[in-house]
Amino acid sequence: MDFDLSPEQQLVKDSVTRLLADRYGFERRKAYQASAEGWSRELWRQYAELGLLGLPFAEADGGFGGGPVETAIVMEAFGEALALEPYLASVTLAGGVLRRAANDRQRAALIPQLAAGELLIAFAHSEPQARYDLHDVGVSAKRDGDVFVVDGAKALVLHGDSAQKLIVSARTGGERRDREGVGLFLVAADAPGVSRRGYRTQDGARAAEVMLEGVRVSAADVIGDPSAGLSVIEDVADGAIAALCAEAVGAMQEALKLTVEYLKTRKQFGVTIGSFQALQHRASDMLVALEQARSMAAFAAMMASEENRSERRRALSAAKIQIGQSARFIGQQAIQLHGGMGMTMEMKIGHLFKRLAMIERQFGDVDHHLALLTARGGQIDAG
Repeated sequence: MDFDLSPEQQLVKDSVTRLLADRYGFERRKAYQASAEGWSRELWRQYAELGLLGLPFAEADGGFGGGPVETAIVMEAFGEALALEPYLASVTLAGGVLRRAANDRQRAALIPQLAAGELLIAFAHSEPQARYDLHDVGVSAKRDGDVFVVDGAKALVLHGDSAQKLIVSARTGGERRDREGVGLFLVAADAPGVSRRGYRTQDGARAAEVMLEGVRVSAADVIGDPSAGLSVIEDVADGAIAALCAEAVGAMQEALKLTVEYLKTRKQFGVTIGSFQALQHRASDMLVALEQARSMAAFAAMMASEENRSERRRALSAAKIQIGQSARFIGQQAIQLHGGMGMTMEMKIGHLFKRLAMIERQFGDVDHHLALLTARGGQIDAG
């Protein structure tokens, strides 16, 4: 199997890496983070000019026809730079819903704007009681003539405070944890009955709590079958897991690089601490963990487009387990080897550690995916 990037993929990698190297130094990142939205609109426009925002969409919809591998290339670069922009939220999650379930009219109206950086859409699915269960949806959508009336609360909506539109999952039928009866609805963020409370997450990104009280959604803004949206949500989550695996590899790679640089310059007892064999061994163990994670992230990117959902989800759970284990090990070792300085806000390593900790828990932590993988018979089918 050929793991080399194609010329087009290498061009994407070179372009995004060069842009982030020029525009995403640690001090600049702090300035972006301190802005009202918590990220850079100017850089978002540059992502659009490079084609990054339209990368995963079909050419017929105004995109560039990329797939999970191209998304992984971008996300790895974002992980290394600790980019704050809402690529995962708007392009991977909300964009993933549009790609999989929107009708022709909806795609024509929304995707070109999203790809041009003119429209930001957030995916409002998580709820406080649901934890990692995607089918646990308590927000209701009751039909009232030709419209649906949506009521309830969504939690941890990534970049929900700066989005112009929300894609909201809501229950049109059945009980709270039933797999059937979940729909997807396009809602304007300033629609009557919508209120948002934005905040900064532990890793420095932005999210929002969203309240929906009597929000009226027309039939034209229902995405897909209003009773069969769960399969779309699960497929979108699969793509997001693969993207997060790639982002984690970028962050782990940067953490290892910074740690090795620190070991080469920090002196104790008159010599650099990198000369101590015990610390060299710990850095070597970090490299092994990184390479294990890199191979599983590549596996996740290749399996993210697998049509067999059972095989795909088994592979993605295995990848998420290894990514979570490597992320925790590398993050902890990096902090330990930096000493007290690693815990300060003035050094990038602490911010990398926080982001890796968040990635480990997004869309299921190690224990969750171990349970899923066990229930599915392990990574290799014994039958």
